[in-house]
Amino acid sequence: MDQVEEKRFEFGKNWHDFIQKNFDAEKVQTSKRHILQFMGRSDLNGLTVIDIGCGSGLHSIAMLDAGAARVDGFDYDPDSVRASKFVQSQAGNPANWTAEQGSVLDDAYVAKLPLYDLVYSWGVLHHTGEVWHAIQNAASRVKPGGLFYIALYSADVQKDPTPEFWLDVKRRYVASGWLRRRLMDGWYVWRFEMYRDPRNLPAFLRRVREYKKMRGMNKFTDIRDWLGGWPMEFVYDKDAIDFVEKMGFKLEKIATGEANSEFLFVRNA
Repeated sequence: MDQVEEKRFEFGKNWHDFIQKNFDAEKVQTSKRHILQFMGRSDLNGLTVIDIGCGSGLHSIAMLDAGAARVDGFDYDPDSVRASKFVQSQAGNPANWTAEQGSVLDDAYVAKLPLYDLVYSWGVLHHTGEVWHAIQNAASRVKPGGLFYIALYSADVQKDPTPEFWLDVKRRYVASGWLRRRLMDGWYVWRFEMYRDPRNLPAFLRRVREYKKMRGMNKFTDIRDWLGGWPMEFVYDKDAIDFVEKMGFKLEKIATGEANSEFLFVRNA
């Protein structure tokens, strides 16, 4: 593996900066609304939850606010854990919410975790460098009859440009300094948000304002996360479904068409 590929994007720093500047009750409600709408539920009352790759902590607090009995989170990146702990402090450090450093690829660590009613991992497992291993370990923590909610970057929607194009961009991004990265941010906005037409700037700015209403996120934070997201693997939706169902799950719902496909599985009782 060459030197560029060995570098990892600073996911945790990106999300720690975002949450310190942007955390508020509105973002919690927006994130909660997205989770519940996709799951087809009005609440998570009484469920135990693990948030794998807890990132900024926003989804963890959203699920707690939705009524989860307990939320445990872990992340490979210590800055992500720091971000989650910042949000915990803003929420008064609830006793039923934990955040710690750990890797979903660490078989011994994962095996020591209890089983949960809901295992949640949004946009994380494809960044481990071993996506199938990560999915398998995450699925192993679902109780019989429990729920498995994951989001994975879809190879199905990456036609033009191709997945290979984006993987090259990500390698270049993580190998670049601050100025080069900002230039690449601008290149992305110009080419993929404004379609090389300055007349599209007002529409792009409207999308930026509306973006936070989707999942409580920030457009520019997500752009940096997308461009820098290395390591990275794209997954075909059917491959993900087949892989998880072979472990004793049934697909309940899928949402496709965006960069991430969302999957909700239930484990056979």
